[in-house]
Amino acid sequence: MATWAGFVFAAFITDVYSRRIVGWRVSSSLRADLAVDALEMAIFARADLDHLVHHSDRGGQYLAVVYTDRLEEEGAVTSVGSKGDSYDNALAEAINSLYKSELIYRNGPWRSIADVELATAGWVDWWNHRRIHSAIGGMPPAEFEATYDQAETGVSRVAV
Repeated sequence: MATWAGFVFAAFITDVYSRRIVGWRVSSSLRADLAVDALEMAIFARADLDHLVHHSDRGGQYLAVVYTDRLEEEGAVTSVGSKGDSYDNALAEAINSLYKSELIYRNGPWRSIADVELATAGWVDWWNHRRIHSAIGGMPPAEFEATYDQAETGVSRVAV
């Protein structure tokens, strides 16, 4: 995305089951630290990473040694689609497209990366707590997770 100060890139880590964005980062570069920072936020948000399968495209930031080593430290199984295969990446592409149409294009032009970062934080909060998703029964991800937790354990997770 272009701003008056230069290009801005965004990375999102999404829990496929609930559609919740659990990690994100905005940066002026497309280097590995963009993806690693989003991954670190996701790891912090999800303390229990048992049985984690990490799907990504073949972008250099997701295949970088520092990123794949961090996934290995967490015991994640990595899944990278074959070249030209968009099926593994369809959810990510859908979220990126919605992010651009619901926030970036609608509210631009953007002055700086700081403006995009602040707006992205608000959009992620809206996505997780108020935006309804047809794939999870017409509710926001936080509500879906709380409903699941209540049914499974009898204890409701605080929707943060």
